[in-house]
Amino acid sequence: MPRRRPSALRAQLSLPRPMYTGAGHCRGYRPPRPWPTRIDRLSSRTVAAIHREECRRPSDEGLWPGATATALATCRSFLTLPGRWLYLRRDYCGCEQCDLRNDIAVARDLLELVVHRLPPWPRRELEALLAGLDAELWRRTVPDPFAHRQPHRRGAWWHRRLYDLDHLL
Repeated sequence: MPRRRPSALRAQLSLPRPMYTGAGHCRGYRPPRPWPTRIDRLSSRTVAAIHREECRRPSDEGLWPGATATALATCRSFLTLPGRWLYLRRDYCGCEQCDLRNDIAVARDLLELVVHRLPPWPRRELEALLAGLDAELWRRTVPDPFAHRQPHRRGAWWHRRLYDLDHLL
């Protein structure tokens, strides 16, 4: 069985995450694949149901083919960041793809939209996957005590977490 060289493994670990590089948000964007792809920890039946829902809706409703896989990848990459506490980040590019890839609250909103549109069996499987991600997100993010004063921060609990504003300075 072939094995990778240790230097190749270290080089792969040292690559910056495209989510937080701050350069070329839209230039590095690849359009999603039009056919169902594998989504980690979901069955093929659930992936097919997700793809049917993504293709059934017009893209102006905030759902397009590949959006669910991108949102799950955003959540997972955010939760793998080092450190005890994580702060949510906003992206001010303005396009839906950049918001979905950089703001975990937008990604979690899209996943909640998908959950409500799925049939019962795939919905349960996706909810079980999201329960683990939500528990980790709740544990590693800090609540914002002043979120109730901001009308745009109302809604689900993940909107009322602290955001990192250092990248705006």
